[in-house]
Amino acid sequence: MSPSRDSPVLQPRFLVVSLGNPPPNHQSYHSAGHVALSAAQQLPGSAQPDFTPQRLGKKTTQASVGSKYIFLQCPTLMNQTGPWLSKAYKDILAQEDLFPSELGVVIVHDDLEHSLGAVNVLSWKKSHQGHNGLRSVQDSLPRRSMEAPWVRIAIGIGRPVERDAKTVSEYVMSSLSERERRVLEEKAEGLLDALEELEGEWRKRTAAKY
Repeated sequence: MSPSRDSPVLQPRFLVVSLGNPPPNHQSYHSAGHVALSAAQQLPGSAQPDFTPQRLGKKTTQASVGSKYIFLQCPTLMNQTGPWLSKAYKDILAQEDLFPSELGVVIVHDDLEHSLGAVNVLSWKKSHQGHNGLRSVQDSLPRRSMEAPWVRIAIGIGRPVERDAKTVSEYVMSSLSERERRVLEEKAEGLLDALEELEGEWRKRTAAKY
């Protein structure tokens, strides 16, 4: 039950979607969100089921549907994320029998502004700063509920010394080394910590309201 139905008791659910590119670019810096989400699913404290292929948003995606978190890995090219996610969001609401006020939305994406593996919670409306996946999401999926949290979790990937568009584009599409991938996996616990903090804040807001 949710505060919007028959009881003020909140049972938080979160749709957590990682952005990235499909193979052969699945292991690039731009797909750091996929790496972090996969690693978070495997942590002992996550209690998330294994990822399995599911049909959502009219595409097959890797999904881990738990009692609290619904992890999805975006199956599209980065600049096509928004239209797919808009459909997948509606599918999840119907599949899980949820109102928009009962489902928080979290986008997990790579971030050039912070060092490798750093985890930061950002406002949904914060500038996409040229990130094609975020631009697509912001254009296609306006926030549906002011009660449920809608945020972004940025996974740091660092940035090249040169700041020109060509160099940055080549950098984000280049492959992670084994060491860099391990760093992202080791830092994935910060992703779960961020989700727990979001849940705590949501519960406090709901308790204060009711």
